[in-house]
Amino acid sequence: MPRQTKGAAVEVLRKRRDFLAAARAKRQSMPGFVLQARRRSDAAPEPRVGFTCSKKVGNAVARNRAKRRLRAAARQVLPTHGRPGWDYVLIGRNTVTASVPFAQLTEDLVKAIARIHAPRKAT
Repeated sequence: MPRQTKGAAVEVLRKRRDFLAAARAKRQSMPGFVLQARRRSDAAPEPRVGFTCSKKVGNAVARNRAKRRLRAAARQVLPTHGRPGWDYVLIGRNTVTASVPFAQLTEDLVKAIARIHAPRKAT
């Protein structure tokens, strides 16, 4: 059975291939994080989310703090704003992810998801 975040119908990504597939898809940069998103081929009823922080973010304590904040923001935002059948990957940024106010982090996540799902302009 897949693991889920507490209190939300959002499955957590665990496989490397899912992270790599999201890296080749849509991307939206925000001050506190980078959001990658892709539509899955299966018609799953819930969105999935993954978290990553490289060593550029800092030592293990800093990376874990950043991921904890990203998990909390995703737990709050994705059940209402995430789309079924989509994978989202949140990438922490150096010092910013752990220091930006949490309200702004969640607000930025809502904006990033809206931008990912906004219709493309015809040129």
